[in-house]
Amino acid sequence: MPSKSYEALLKGRRSGQYTMNHDHSKTPDGASFDRSGSQDSLDELSMDDYWKELENIHETRGNNQEERVALVVKEPDEGELEEEWLKEAGLSNLFGESSGDSLESVVFLSTLTRTQRAAVEKRVETVTQTMRKKNKHHQIPDVRDIFRLQNDSKGKVCDGNEPSTVRTSETKNEMQDGIKGPKFSLGTDEQKRPLEDMPSSDTDINLEISFSEQAANFKDSSVGKMCKGGGGDTLLPNFRVPKDKTGITKIGDLAPQDMKKVYSLALIELTALYDILGTEFKQQKAVKIKTKDCGLFGVPLSVLLEQDQKKVPGTKIPLIFQKLIAQIEEATLETEGLLRIPGVATRIKSLCQELEAKFYEGTFNWENVKQHDAASLLKLFIRELPQPLLTVEYLKAFQDVQKLPTKKQQLQALNLLVLLLPEANRDTLKVLLEFLQRVIDHREKNKMTLKNVAMVMAPNLFTFHGFSSKTIEQREFVMAAGTANVMRFMIQYQKLLWTIPKFIVNQVRKQNTESQKKEKKDKAMKKLLKKMAYDREKHEKQEKTPNDADVPQGVIRVQAPHLSKVSMAIQLTEELKAGDIVARFLSQKSGNVQTLKKEEVFLYEIGGNIGERCLDDDTYMKDLYQLNPNAEWVIKSKQS
Repeated sequence: MPSKSYEALLKGRRSGQYTMNHDHSKTPDGASFDRSGSQDSLDELSMDDYWKELENIHETRGNNQEERVALVVKEPDEGELEEEWLKEAGLSNLFGESSGDSLESVVFLSTLTRTQRAAVEKRVETVTQTMRKKNKHHQIPDVRDIFRLQNDSKGKVCDGNEPSTVRTSETKNEMQDGIKGPKFSLGTDEQKRPLEDMPSSDTDINLEISFSEQAANFKDSSVGKMCKGGGGDTLLPNFRVPKDKTGITKIGDLAPQDMKKVYSLALIELTALYDILGTEFKQQKAVKIKTKDCGLFGVPLSVLLEQDQKKVPGTKIPLIFQKLIAQIEEATLETEGLLRIPGVATRIKSLCQELEAKFYEGTFNWENVKQHDAASLLKLFIRELPQPLLTVEYLKAFQDVQKLPTKKQQLQALNLLVLLLPEANRDTLKVLLEFLQRVIDHREKNKMTLKNVAMVMAPNLFTFHGFSSKTIEQREFVMAAGTANVMRFMIQYQKLLWTIPKFIVNQVRKQNTESQKKEKKDKAMKKLLKKMAYDREKHEKQEKTPNDADVPQGVIRVQAPHLSKVSMAIQLTEELKAGDIVARFLSQKSGNVQTLKKEEVFLYEIGGNIGERCLDDDTYMKDLYQLNPNAEWVIKSKQS
């Protein structure tokens, strides 16, 4: 049951008792807070949908007599947070008893940019000071020794990009992004044009240079000092990813071993970005609580998927989640007030209980579920997860995105946060955002604009029931507009969020290259490599056809073991793209090719300085070959 003070808060919002003015605002308990750029938009965005959704949420909980165990977030001891951060970043070798065995960490550090190294150095310094205070007796390395090789050139970026290269183009774009444009009134009148759906400007997102390096140089520039708080303008820029000749890399395109490196680099980069922008970044840790080990609602995503994969092998999205979305769409997405109008709370509870009993048996009658009921059940599923969809670790970081100075930096932070989510959470979030965009596509009929959908969904993703109600009450006013704006960003720019920045992919390539160099210096490894080379040569002699013997300069051999034409020599030209090569193989009208569709088959870059990478069709092969000349090229489907 919601507390009395929280009920008063909701009633106060509906009656207009608590309103925002241009100077400051107060929460019901009298605690004031400063307005940020994100809070400015409270004057422009209608918050009615947000507060109504909160009322519906608490009414639903009020009808549920089961007491839920609050999820306790552990307050870390001094230095503990930094230790955990270094472990998450794959840098545990920099401290503690294993600090002497840091070959892998040295390779990793050698690929970091200036701002990324500063972020790591700051955490290592805190940990070493804490260890000394606690009189730990194992070896504690001096942070200056760890970074002495990387600090030779103060103003240079490790990946070869000079900071000055950022200023010309990035500062210009950030100036457009940071300075407030004309204000527009966005009231409750549904007949007004949904201005938030109209992009205010075209802005390229630079994925080749570290986000934190861009922020550092923008901050140091005269234009950067002029621009403050870019969150007040309600118009969203038309952010674009420029074409990249070596191909755009999406989440899911890289092999698991390289994605592990991406995770570590994204964590360091996000921390460096927050450091540069003066925003505190802290991962939260939840004390483990007992959760249900079966069922549908209130079950961890990992448990749900384990159940579902027994029914549908390989599924990555909970079946109940997929079915609820399908049920909403089966009727029509043109229904007015879709997602906003709730089902009756008692009916939702009854349907919930019936689903728990009959869903996996296949005996549940979906004809009894109205469209608004399905929408309410979908939101209930998200809220009832034992840990939030955006995770306990990063929920606050998602919320704090609103504090970053410009919209571009907010988008960059969201991109990195999505990379940090566990695979199950990320996949489920992707399906949710794609569904919400389809709802918005029918806004002319259903009256659910981007703003409306964001307002309705924000409380379901950000007001996690596991945290104490007191914390929510005190922060509710501060969170409301900010989380709705973060929700808008996630929906509007979702395609960009699933892109792995090129500078991170390049860092992964460098790590792989440096690791290979280190390995070759080891005698035992050389012996092993020699034996492997001998075995491989012997195997290739048995398998080679006469056409494979010698590949001329400027020609690559592409393998397609699952197609009728299993191998083909391809002459590289300036304009040859990955999609052209796939098309050549598919033009062979025989064998397995008859059952394959173009959108199911991709060219892969394998080995060399990358584990495995699925190429987008617009990748220019000659440019990529120059980047990774030792790679093998294989055509296959993502499922194979």
